[in-house]
This record gives sequence, C-alpha cells and structure tokens, in this order.
Amino acid sequence: MLGNLNGWHFLILLVVILLVFGAPKLPGLAKSLAESLKIFRNEMTSPKDDDSKKTPSK
Repeated sequence: MLGNLNGWHFLILLVVILLVFGAPKLPGLAKSLAESLKIFRNEMTSPKDDDSKKTPSK
C-alpha cells in the first residue's frame, strides 16, 4: 500500500499533519523566525567595533 507513494505524497501528508496538529503553534513559530532573521540581519550590517573594544588603550 505504501509502495505507491512518492515524495510528493509524503510532502502533502506532512503538510496536512502539520496543519492539523501544529496550527495553533504556527503564528508563534513564524514570529520567532522573523525575530531571529531581524537579529541576524542587524548583526551582519553592524560595524565591526569588537576589535577596538578588546584592545586596551594606553
């Protein structure tokens, strides 16, 4: 019975299971992912002043 299923069938089955059981958690997951991407982008665009802070000034 499962021998006739290909990759697309498993993908659709996974999406259906995710929507049925994980629907209440999807907004929180999306918010967390967006915040993580925002932090990552800010860190990538910020100037690299870490080296000057580590060296002691005389």
